[in-house]
Amino acid sequence: MFKNIMHHHASSSEDCAKLCCTRIEDFAVKIGHLTIFEDVNIHIHCGQLTAIIGPNGAGKSTLLKAILGEVPHQGKLHYVDAKGKHTGHPVIGYVPQYLRFDVSAPTSVMDIFMACLSKRPVWLCSDKSLRPRVEKSLARVHAEHLIDRRLGALSGGELQRVLLALALDPMPDLLLLDEPVSGVDQNGLELFYEILAELREKEDMAIILISHDLNMVARHADQVVLMNKSVVLNGTPDEVFSDARTRHIFGMLAGGEASAMDSGEKQNGRDA
Repeated sequence: MFKNIMHHHASSSEDCAKLCCTRIEDFAVKIGHLTIFEDVNIHIHCGQLTAIIGPNGAGKSTLLKAILGEVPHQGKLHYVDAKGKHTGHPVIGYVPQYLRFDVSAPTSVMDIFMACLSKRPVWLCSDKSLRPRVEKSLARVHAEHLIDRRLGALSGGELQRVLLALALDPMPDLLLLDEPVSGVDQNGLELFYEILAELREKEDMAIILISHDLNMVARHADQVVLMNKSVVLNGTPDEVFSDARTRHIFGMLAGGEASAMDSGEKQNGRDA
C-alpha cells in the first residue's frame, strides 16, 4: 500500500560527507529497442530547486525512478561534497504523484507513519511512543493538526503535505517530487512551495521537482530542465522560458499556455 514512499539511506553519517552536488551523467533508459530517454546530464545543487518540465512521455518520471535505482539505466550518478570529493550514498526522499488507498478505510495519518517507520503492516502497528516524532515531522509541513485524521478525509493538498512529511523522516539530502501538487487548489499550492523554500533555506536541501505548472516553476525554481526524451534546455527560468524551443514543445504560440508563461515570467521574482 505504501511501497512508493521510500528512502534510500547512506550507510552511516561517517561514510557520507555533506552532499553539495548530485551529478547525473549520460543517463539513459532503454527497454528493448525503445528509448525512454538518453543523454541526460544535469547537476543538482544543494539549496536549490531544480524543476523538470516537458510534455507527457518525455521521460521525466522515469528519470526519478532511475535516480532511485528502481529501473535499469545507463550512465553514472555521482554525489560530491563542497570539495568535489565523492561522498557516500545520501538519504533520498521521494513523494509520488498519487497514493492509492481505500478512502473508506479507517487508516489515520498516525497509522501510515507508524507503518512506514516500523516497516510493519498498519494493522500490526501500535507503537504510541512514535507520536512525538510524528508530530515533529508533521509540524515541518504545517500539518501537525492532521495526525489523527483519516487519510480518506484529507483534501488533496493535506494528503500531499502528509506524504512530504513522510519523505522528510529521516531528513533527506536529496528530495524527489513527482508532480506532488497535481490537482491541489491555489492555497495548497502556495503553502507547498513555501515549505519547499523553508527546506532549501534551513536544510540546504537539493530538490528535484517534476511539474506541469509553468507559472509556479517560473516563480520558484532556481534551475529548469526541459526534457523531451533528452535534455533540450537547462538554465534559469528566464533562460528556459524565453527560448523558442520551449514554446515550440509546449505549443505555446497557439494559445492559452503562452499567456500563462508570459505571466510566469513577469512574476519571476523568486517567491521562494
